Amino acid sequence: MTLDENKLNELLGRFVTDVGGSYHALNAVIGDRLGLYRALQMTMPATPEEVAAHAHVAERYVREWLAGQAAGGYVTYDPTSDRYSLTEEQAFLLADTNGMQAASAFHCPVAVAKNIERITDAVRTGGGFPWHEHDPALFEGVERFFRPGYAMYLVSAWIPALDGVEGKLTAGARVADVGCGHGASTLLMGEAFPASEIVGFDYHRPSIDVARKRAVDAGLANRVSFEVASAADFPGTDYDLVTIFDALHDMPDPLGAAKHIREVLKEDGTFLLVEPMAGDRVEDNVNPVGRLYYGASVVLCVAHSMSAEPRTALGAQAGEARLTELLHDAGFGAVRRAAETPFNIVLEARI
Repeated sequence: MTLDENKLNELLGRFVTDVGGSYHALNAVIGDRLGLYRALQMTMPATPEEVAAHAHVAERYVREWLAGQAAGGYVTYDPTSDRYSLTEEQAFLLADTNGMQAASAFHCPVAVAKNIERITDAVRTGGGFPWHEHDPALFEGVERFFRPGYAMYLVSAWIPALDGVEGKLTAGARVADVGCGHGASTLLMGEAFPASEIVGFDYHRPSIDVARKRAVDAGLANRVSFEVASAADFPGTDYDLVTIFDALHDMPDPLGAAKHIREVLKEDGTFLLVEPMAGDRVEDNVNPVGRLYYGASVVLCVAHSMSAEPRTALGAQAGEARLTELLHDAGFGAVRRAAETPFNIVLEARI
């Protein structure tokens, strides 16, 4: 065997980055749970003692935590003053309550790891691991990871990009938000379009319980409701708009869900499908976003889809061509890409 030392060192560099990233995920969850990013923002430029005091945690741990965050580029260290701070970008990404709260994303792999033995067995045998059997921290992490994007784009960009939908919602329309989880997308639409009747559906009862509480807390319970139902049999007819956000590819039977949506839409109704950004070929997705989504797809998306028949397993990187084919098979005549972001592709399907 003849090894190329330069190539080996390059690969080892990626390995070190990845192993460091796995520990960084744990530390990010700790920082998020204990409010350390926010504490730094409130006290910066700060010493570890000041951050620890503000967060009411042990200083020795915070000293190590801050150094690691600085090494990873998540916080900024000034060696002349021996103090830590956040740039505006770091604060928006990690600390601001109205920012991206990106550390929440790390809750997802940490939660999944709690069931790694069962998921490994599913990979070995070709079985599945359903969404509802994951640790509850996953549901929180997924909602907090996706919500900032929905808050940024759903009302201001995605809905206006649909043909005639914004006007219908403003005047008053019937909307079904399928696979709504904790209800982030449902509540955003309810807040923006008070004349519309919006119902969120999800098969996972604990998520629906959380969504109902959030509707009450937001003062939206009078016009936004939540029900336990699956994508293939949720109740109601004559919907003006049906939406699915980052969930169709997870479903064991996405075609069955799309057919049901086709049946319950008005003839001039619209299906808004938001899915992870992906090209149609593997080589199109060999990039950081593709790496993130493929990795999550193995342990979350494919695993859940394989947990029940017909076990379609589209995967998080299904791509526009495959999704369009599925929508046509479900009976939709017109499908187009209405919008996109670095993380999402937005499809409009009409009868």
